[in-house]
Amino acid sequence: MIDQDSTAIGVAIVAPGGYAPDEVALAHGIAALEAQGCVVHNYYQPAEKYLRFGGTDSARVAQLMAAARDPAVQIVMALRGSYGVSRILPALDFAALADSGKLFVGYSDFTAFNLALMAATGAVSFAGPMLCDDFTRPEPEVSQFTLSNFWQCLRGPTHTVSGICAADSANPAVDVAGPLWGGNLAMLAHLVGSPFMPTVSQTDGGILFLEDVNEHPYRVERMLLQLHQAGILARQKAIVLGDFSSYRLSEYDNGYDFAAMLAFIRKALPVPVLTGLPFGHVRDRATLPVGCQARLRSDQHGFRLEMSAYPTLR
Repeated sequence: MIDQDSTAIGVAIVAPGGYAPDEVALAHGIAALEAQGCVVHNYYQPAEKYLRFGGTDSARVAQLMAAARDPAVQIVMALRGSYGVSRILPALDFAALADSGKLFVGYSDFTAFNLALMAATGAVSFAGPMLCDDFTRPEPEVSQFTLSNFWQCLRGPTHTVSGICAADSANPAVDVAGPLWGGNLAMLAHLVGSPFMPTVSQTDGGILFLEDVNEHPYRVERMLLQLHQAGILARQKAIVLGDFSSYRLSEYDNGYDFAAMLAFIRKALPVPVLTGLPFGHVRDRATLPVGCQARLRSDQHGFRLEMSAYPTLR
């Protein structure tokens, strides 16, 4: 949490993707940020939602660019994920966004923004909490881990996250360093071949982190094979998997579950694949700087990810 005697931090709320389905919860989330010492600048207007989006495409672009220009803002936080960032990527002025010095934060569909900003400018942004639902949950359900990890990361100058590997799958021993990048697996696969995917020079020798939700293990495998066959995964030093949940197996799977898929992927890829990263569509989620420098050390029980060389709150 923010120290009560610290200078107030300006947080802009923008909706590059979906809209807030519960306006009462939205107000609660803004109040929760204010209670932590933030001054909230809300660029999202519920009355202006369009279809399943937090505004028309042009309005959502305008929200991001206005938040970046606001001198009272230090953090630009996505309202939520869902879908919509892909539609506005061609219209964003990434040079201006990077030059603004703002700390852009979000995950899920916001992965497309994280990676496009990195591709266009090399700037670091953050895979981290969003207003919905990280700040809108009622007090007994809010994750102190998610919020404290977020503020620890943004204060810097370094950040460390530890993980414990899945009980049925021991992690390989690694000690590697390189650029940390990644996010939602479906969004990475979606960006392959587009100008919004980080370049080989930006990600070569990297540590790639991945998560997803509502994706059956065969679809996770298919997307990983797409990235592999596109020549991306073999150039990494390690792949770290976060949470993959909320999928449904059927009788037809005949024993093909996530563990079976993981065993195949570990044999198919020429790079170590670790599990246990506290990141994804889960209540307790670490904040990770996308594009920073990182060192990853692991053994059969778990791992330690140390991050540095990323922008912090001034």
